[in-house]
Amino acid sequence: MNKTNTKKLAIAAVFCAVAVVGSLFSVPVFGSKCSPVQHMVNILCAVLLGPGYGLGAAFAAALIRNLLGLGSLMAFPGSMFGALICGLVYKKTQSVFATLIGEVLGTSILGGFAAYPVAVFLMGKSAAGLAVYAYVVPFLISTAGGAIISAVLILSLKKANILAGMQEALREEKPAHV
Repeated sequence: MNKTNTKKLAIAAVFCAVAVVGSLFSVPVFGSKCSPVQHMVNILCAVLLGPGYGLGAAFAAALIRNLLGLGSLMAFPGSMFGALICGLVYKKTQSVFATLIGEVLGTSILGGFAAYPVAVFLMGKSAAGLAVYAYVVPFLISTAGGAIISAVLILSLKKANILAGMQEALREEKPAHV
């Protein structure tokens, strides 16, 4: 493991911890606990670390939240889809705005629809006609809040000329040919 991967892993662990602690500040919306901090973390991971680390941090945060009783199984689809999509969007476009949209759509649409089978098969809930309202709408509210928070943070870092330095410090080093 090279020095850059160690830095990224350490930062991903810090982001995971922020998401877990941030889940203490959740807002109940319908049948879901909305944790905007998780979505903020997803976007920060996308911009600083990339899709793989973002997905890993989202999975670890969802797992820890469930183990500590701070979340439900909805934390998995509710965070992981958004983390992956916004990470891939940022990697492809380098656009913060497109990344915010990727997080919102990935979490609310893909995560919301993926939450339905999780709820039915793993949690024993039946909401056949309510899938869109029971999961997509709460996920949309949660992820929109997180997107707004992260947009303020990222644009502030950009305006202060700090973001580019952070990204450069985390850029993958090319191995020297031996």
